[in-house]
Amino acid sequence: MSTHPDVVVVGGGPGGAATAYWLAHNGLSVVVAEKKAYPREKACGDALTPRAVKQLSEMGFTFDIAELHRITGLRAHAGDLTVELPWPDHAVYPNWGAVIRRTDLDMQVAMLAKHQGAIIRQQTEAKPELDGGMLTGVVLEKKNGSEVIRRDVLHPKFVVIADGSLSRFSRALGASRRKDYPYGQAMRGYYRSPSSKDSLLESQLNIYDSEGRAMPGYGWVFPLGDGTINVGVGVMSSFSNWKSVNVPKIMSAYVDSLPDYWETTRDSVVGRPIGGKLPMSFSAGPKVGSNWIVVGDAAGAINPFNGEGIDYAYETGRMAAGYIAEAIATGDRAILHRYPQALDDEYGNYHRVARAFVLAIGNPALMRSLTRISIRSKPLMEWVLKVMANLLEPEDYGIAEHLYHLIENVVRVGPDPVIKTR
Repeated sequence: MSTHPDVVVVGGGPGGAATAYWLAHNGLSVVVAEKKAYPREKACGDALTPRAVKQLSEMGFTFDIAELHRITGLRAHAGDLTVELPWPDHAVYPNWGAVIRRTDLDMQVAMLAKHQGAIIRQQTEAKPELDGGMLTGVVLEKKNGSEVIRRDVLHPKFVVIADGSLSRFSRALGASRRKDYPYGQAMRGYYRSPSSKDSLLESQLNIYDSEGRAMPGYGWVFPLGDGTINVGVGVMSSFSNWKSVNVPKIMSAYVDSLPDYWETTRDSVVGRPIGGKLPMSFSAGPKVGSNWIVVGDAAGAINPFNGEGIDYAYETGRMAAGYIAEAIATGDRAILHRYPQALDDEYGNYHRVARAFVLAIGNPALMRSLTRISIRSKPLMEWVLKVMANLLEPEDYGIAEHLYHLIENVVRVGPDPVIKTR
């Protein structure tokens, strides 16, 4: 292995593996440092939206595998009200999604990158080598327990930081998270269920703690097709006491409240439920330095509407790979600095409205009013699904802009404007 590869990618999850794939596909030498060994468990809902399916398809991912369960749409609950919605037909994205465990997905995408020529270093921790605050190299340490059994220092042209929501690597370079942007805590577990072959994702827009108090967040059930389902809850940071919330207790209350057709109890859990933190709306920054760039969860690339991060990890990884390839081809490092503006051009308006939506979630009474109003109208809910999954068509943008302003206005003054437009 050369000590001077074109790129070192820190982290082998969705963002890191996708970046490595597209870099290697463009003929660049790439080393991926993944701290754990595949297959590795992650706190995730395991769902792939049509946006994620598109990116995987273009990386040559094989969907006809036993581990993957195809999904045709969404079943949304708001209290005792329910609506079922198909994924919309779209000019760019497929009209289907999927559920696949991250233990299977991440390993397979990393192998796609390997087949393109990327070197995958598992059980290898990456640390920055700094000189006067500048990134001059990457130290790779392969460990057996606490013992370092191999140590390499690489000096790549560029470094991609894709080490997840905690991102110790980028923090060492001065990165931080905007505290005024949304943040979430989530927990998920696997449960046995005879309904695991259901073709719909399921979401609950009103969730409660063990004492029956409304919580600012949402719950989900994602069927895996193998006799199990992924059940989880996400709680948002948009209310004053959110850090005192007991997510495991909310999770237990949610499992107890699931519809009877799932036949799920606390005793049907498979393994121990695990949790994670969700920095959202591109809240982490800076996104780029003189020779480094940040993608995926490490950049806060999680959708506040639904907690989805896999698709945006793939997308931001692909974008970053393009800028790095161009910078290397031209010898112009400054090209990397186009990346933050590209993120804003692609996602800025959408996430501005998503942040307003999170404020609505932070007011459970307002959220109950909004969901009960919208769920009674299937056409409106079809629009909501398009917006929340970021699946609008170009011709929808004019109407969407009006809808975005309406959402923001509702968050400021309450649900009456929605009622008046009916």
